[in-house]
Amino acid sequence: MTIECIDKTSIIPTLLQNNIVIYSVTVIFILAVLHTFCSSRIVALSHRRPKGSMSEKVLHFLGEVEVVFGFWAFIFLAFLSALLGMQASLDFLNEIDFKEPIFVFIIMCMSATKPVMFMADRGINLLSKFFSKILFIPFKITLFSSIFIFGTLSGSLITEPVAMTVSALLLQEHFFLKTNNIKFKYAMLGLLFVNISIGGTLTHFAAPPVLIVAAPWKWDAIFMFMNFGWKSAIAILIGTVLTAFYFRKEIIATNKYPKTNERKQRTPYWIVGVNVGFLVLCIVYHKYISFLVPLFLLFIGWFEVTKEYHDSLKIRESLLVGFFLGGIVTLGSLQQWWLIPLVNYLNPLSLFFGTTALTAVTDNAALTYLGTLVPNLSDTFKYSLVAGAVAGGGLTVIANAPNPIGYGILNKSCGEDGISPLYLFLGALPYTLIAILCLLFL
Repeated sequence: MTIECIDKTSIIPTLLQNNIVIYSVTVIFILAVLHTFCSSRIVALSHRRPKGSMSEKVLHFLGEVEVVFGFWAFIFLAFLSALLGMQASLDFLNEIDFKEPIFVFIIMCMSATKPVMFMADRGINLLSKFFSKILFIPFKITLFSSIFIFGTLSGSLITEPVAMTVSALLLQEHFFLKTNNIKFKYAMLGLLFVNISIGGTLTHFAAPPVLIVAAPWKWDAIFMFMNFGWKSAIAILIGTVLTAFYFRKEIIATNKYPKTNERKQRTPYWIVGVNVGFLVLCIVYHKYISFLVPLFLLFIGWFEVTKEYHDSLKIRESLLVGFFLGGIVTLGSLQQWWLIPLVNYLNPLSLFFGTTALTAVTDNAALTYLGTLVPNLSDTFKYSLVAGAVAGGGLTVIANAPNPIGYGILNKSCGEDGISPLYLFLGALPYTLIAILCLLFL
């Protein structure tokens, strides 16, 4: 049986009327979510198999969190092709907006370069030394606080994916690789994910869940700062200060490790300027794939010409993150059949907490996008939807689009089996509660 659609733009509404399709995609989505929570166990199983064997390679592949949603998206597309024909799958893929996965892939490659990290490292170090002197606090504590406060809040200007990349790399160098305290690592991981999620709300163009609703609901930078931004900044400050105080001994203990020489070679400022220029162009024109792809190819050429001033590009990590987000977009686009009625059923307060909980099992940008499809939402409902979406954005790796970037960078620093989804959830939970209190009651 094949499906014929005269208006190819209507393929998703057509699929949403097919009970077999919507039930199957929801079951596959649930299986993908469960798969993410089992990923560390699967990796542990792979270590028990003979090294180099096919079973070891397959289990290791299935244990990569970044692979999960892309893997299950391919299963759904195969099922859709068998059920309705290959043309239905092609029309479905053609209608999905993959701009965000492509943008995240490109921006991660550009922002993880040595010149950009050199500039970020210098800036964070200068701020840390300044606050260390005027507040009479050990440098390591002000460095820790500066990364979590200024690094994450910068996401409101340079976008959350860039802020996540820069902050995660700085944390890996200065703290994750210099401590064996698992509790400390998961507290940092949870704080990072929550701070990034709420730290992009000072403006209307940096956080994916805000960017999606800004134009339809006519939210500008002033509106975002007055209603979200200052509350998020207070939540970030409280969470960071409490964590720095609680783990002050662990933070100071990282001084005993020898300083690495990585990125100590001085990078010419004109090289830094060009790399930042590529980043700015990518951020400003992130909606235009026809511009981003040639820009990225030009960046690759620039990288080859100035190779002596760069480390290797993080192509593999960036591709995995893009693949992960592409899978979420593919499976999430057909979940509106149950999400929209659920949103309509709730009152503003229950919507806030319901969105926070739902964000843990689906991308928060997908939730806010579905909110734009609900007609005649009041201003209170709009606030509750977006506030809940950003508050819960740190609970899981799939909750917020930049989270897979931090996961990919810090995964190997959390033990042989990588990041545990359960420990990540528990590590982010206290900071999520702080964000909830600030966004709900301030």
